[in-house]
Amino acid sequence: MQFWIVQTLNGVAYGMLLFLLSIGLSLVLGMMQIANLAQGAFYLLASYVGYSVVQRTGSFSLALVAGTLTGLTIGLVTERVFMRRLRGRTHSQVLISVGIALIIADVVLIIWRGDPVTIRPPALLAESVDLWGVRFPAYRLFIIACGLLVAVTLNLVMGRTRLGAIVRASVDNQEMARAMGIDIERVFLLTFGFGSLLAGFAGVMGAPFLSVYPGLDWELLPLMLVVVVVGGIGSINGAIVGSLTLGLLDNYGRALFPNLSYFTLFVPMIVILAVRPGGLMPRR
Repeated sequence: MQFWIVQTLNGVAYGMLLFLLSIGLSLVLGMMQIANLAQGAFYLLASYVGYSVVQRTGSFSLALVAGTLTGLTIGLVTERVFMRRLRGRTHSQVLISVGIALIIADVVLIIWRGDPVTIRPPALLAESVDLWGVRFPAYRLFIIACGLLVAVTLNLVMGRTRLGAIVRASVDNQEMARAMGIDIERVFLLTFGFGSLLAGFAGVMGAPFLSVYPGLDWELLPLMLVVVVVGGIGSINGAIVGSLTLGLLDNYGRALFPNLSYFTLFVPMIVILAVRPGGLMPRR
């Protein structure tokens, strides 16, 4: 019984980390029709920035702020300089975002070399807690709580605030939104920046969990795409369901069938898409 509790909690924690990373990609792709394949690179860069801040200051909180701002900054620059010029040209967006990801990977290698690093969680969350008769790391529970908080906040903002109404109007009918005086370019800039901000936040949050090393961005990219497509492009709740499904399948697969981990991960995903091509919870 303890085995299943631990694997389930690990799967939920991993799923919530994937949600923090994937929801930005889902929103940008679903609302702006921009294929930003550099999302994993934003995660990687923020992780290394957070690592450097912790090394110099010893503060996880400062590292979290620095990594989040790194994601936001590079996202705003990417949208303003590149993606805005290529709106509606998906192939060019893909090419540009892959190029940005490769450049970031080289910069990371130059500055931080190729050694894997990790960030120690804050002292308050470094211990384990008793949960249903098992000891489980408090930091992983913190990741779950952060993921749930972000999910609830996004649902409230998008569904019940003026800002959410402006974003939805800008996506659904740009001409009408412009006629109402909405600055479409600013809305898209802030949406893209917010998605990148979440990647930066996830980068620091995930460093004590997954460690950080060159190539991690490309390992995470297929998982992000699976979450986005299986959950439903542009759907917040779909991203939650997709992330949790992927996290649980990955942990169970690695624990029970380590030699078939990719099989146990992707075959159910293929079956889900065969039954529901639009994803589990498509955006309406």
